[in-house]
Amino acid sequence: MKSSKVFVHSKIAYLMAMVMMITTGWSQSPVSDLVGYVNTLQGTRSSPDYSYGNTYPTVALPFAEHFWSPQTGNNGNGWKYRYQDSTIRGFGQTHQCSPWMNDYGVFTLMPLTAKLEVNEDKRASSFQHQNEIAGPDYYRVRFDNGVQTEISPSDRGAVFRFSFPKNAPGFLVLDGYTDLSAFHIDVKQGLVTGYVKNGLFIPGNFKNYFILRFNQPIEAFGSWDGASGTVTSGQDSVSGKKKGIYLRFKKGTRLEVKVASSYISSRQARRNLASELGDKSFDQVRLEAHSIWNKKLGQIRVKGASKETLQTFYSCLFRSSLFPCKFYDLDSSGHPYYYSPNDGRIHQGYFYTDDGYWDTFRAKFPLYNLLQPTLQGRYMKAILAVKRACGWLPSWSFPGETGGVMIGNHAISVLTDAWMKGIHSFNPDSALAYYLHEVRGSAPDGRFGRKEWDDYFVMGYIPYKKEEVGSTAKTLEYCYDDFCAYQLAKATGNLYYEKIFARQLYNYKNVFNPLSGFMEGKDSSGNFDPAFNPFRWGGPFVEGNAWHYSWSVFHDVQGLIELMGGPARFTGKIDALFAAGDSIDVGSYGDTIHEMREMVTAGMGQYAQGNEPVEHLPYLYTYAGQPWKTQYHVRHIMSHLFNSGPEGYPGDEDQGQMSAWYVLSALGLYSVCPGTDQYVIGSPIFTEATISLENGRQFTVEAKNNSPENIYIQSATLNGRPFTASWIDYATIMQGGRLVFEMGDQPALERGRLPADLPFSLTPATKSLPVKN
Repeated sequence: MKSSKVFVHSKIAYLMAMVMMITTGWSQSPVSDLVGYVNTLQGTRSSPDYSYGNTYPTVALPFAEHFWSPQTGNNGNGWKYRYQDSTIRGFGQTHQCSPWMNDYGVFTLMPLTAKLEVNEDKRASSFQHQNEIAGPDYYRVRFDNGVQTEISPSDRGAVFRFSFPKNAPGFLVLDGYTDLSAFHIDVKQGLVTGYVKNGLFIPGNFKNYFILRFNQPIEAFGSWDGASGTVTSGQDSVSGKKKGIYLRFKKGTRLEVKVASSYISSRQARRNLASELGDKSFDQVRLEAHSIWNKKLGQIRVKGASKETLQTFYSCLFRSSLFPCKFYDLDSSGHPYYYSPNDGRIHQGYFYTDDGYWDTFRAKFPLYNLLQPTLQGRYMKAILAVKRACGWLPSWSFPGETGGVMIGNHAISVLTDAWMKGIHSFNPDSALAYYLHEVRGSAPDGRFGRKEWDDYFVMGYIPYKKEEVGSTAKTLEYCYDDFCAYQLAKATGNLYYEKIFARQLYNYKNVFNPLSGFMEGKDSSGNFDPAFNPFRWGGPFVEGNAWHYSWSVFHDVQGLIELMGGPARFTGKIDALFAAGDSIDVGSYGDTIHEMREMVTAGMGQYAQGNEPVEHLPYLYTYAGQPWKTQYHVRHIMSHLFNSGPEGYPGDEDQGQMSAWYVLSALGLYSVCPGTDQYVIGSPIFTEATISLENGRQFTVEAKNNSPENIYIQSATLNGRPFTASWIDYATIMQGGRLVFEMGDQPALERGRLPADLPFSLTPATKSLPVKN
């Protein structure tokens, strides 16, 4: 993997000097300006065949309603920006959380000089990356033709600054993207208003209403039709499929355009423009955005790391602070209200969308519970609002609930994890009732709920049918989700639901084959597949194989250890996974999918950091009394598979999950079992990291003598007292304090072997574990 150059923001002079000072050399003290470390081009050298992140250079505030990005791909292409491309065809409002889901509510602006060209291919302008600055608060690019574009965001809008050459007129082309749109030009007021309606899984009355205000007079204007290529000069209104308008400005114009939008109404879009952008200059908006991001990134301040490590860490912290998106506006009294993409109606309160829980329940939401419990409290209520609006709990919101994109019913994990960590903003009885509805039925098309619910409850597993995909993967994930419901019921004294879900806690054992030592597909007669191959992808698994899914027992690792023959055999099997060849059997996929290529490129045997099912695996050594192996592998993964450049991730970034894995792991923590109050300890990469908590306290992780060689924890203290556990609970972190590790270059074989030192497992460890190298 290659590291990219430093993408430093050219703030006003004193900020630029500060950023240049702090981004050189090895940082031994906290830095005051963190935005300069963030490279939003991280992970952008991607394609459908190979993902280094599948990201785009997002210009947005944390969890904003609307994002912005340059667009190198054609309209409707999920890979909207690829680092390897050499032209840009527009700068768009975007809400895309995955290229595989594409985008919605999109419109673009494109500056041109000298000649009007509306066709998206022909109007594309060439650029060089050395003429590009990409940060969360500010994006700038100068085209080879001399036109320069700058963008800075607000929550529901942005301000653009287009600088045109002096010797030719400047044009601005507005593109309604792939579907319905409407534009109206008010030349006298210097405004453009309208809406777009495009995207998957949106209700019939969905519209994204926008308003644009210009600070320079419009000299000429017209409309165009993307299907026919027809341009009509002087037309101030147009609507229909693939429509757009153009505006012409005088030569050498330096044009500022303020943009805002709303899903509620055109009137609300105007309100958003006035409240967020108003009379502010471009530089004021930019500095406000910079300040907001600096505060957000400043929730975690670190010491003792190389420049590249700081860039990678803060780029990941940025990327893990975007989804889910706000999907609400503030009314004239400042109260939140929203258009629901699930029932097409207006409701009072907070709402969020754009998230896929199969990816993000694992690390992102446990990170959020540490950093932003207030937002989490609002979001938990929004999850339940989805059920009331569309009849099912969310699993992949985009922006309406899509259902069926991935497996599992992981909304209950997100809800339970919040509750177990003290976020009690929602009614747990309602959550449990909604979940029970989810797991004992299915929508007619099978997209929602569990279509195999009867087999799962009666037989204790989902029988493998060769014409279907995912039976064993579903069995394992349903078992974990039912554990979360059990946890929530037990924690809230609801004996009715506790008894219902207690019956399924050990269903994972029903798909474990003791002869092979793997989780396998099992038919309705109770027979395992005689042609089983642990390297075969698909079939009973989803985006993985038996090497990946055999560890998907988040809630009962000690039970899994017993199934596999005890701690020595368990850790030996993990060793074998990392040592195994990178052999691939494409199985039911029939072809090499990008996740397979990414696993091979990683060079870590059958370990596939680039996809979610096995990301927790390195931490499982700790449950078997070998935390030093966790420490070794986690540090190796972070240093070899992540960087701050365009090839920055080992696979899909997935709405912040991959970034959150890195952020937590860099702090020396990880959430193996969301739905409990514990974080498993790994190996921190900083000499000191301080988390500023929402309650005003601070929790610091200090790693004395830390270095790329000194990766092993020798001893630890918590607030000055000896600390031997391989985990720490949420309440301890939130009380504030100081966890201090002594690091060394050799494993401390005696640590982490007592039952009390081991992380949570439904099956408790009952005796000390033997020392094994």
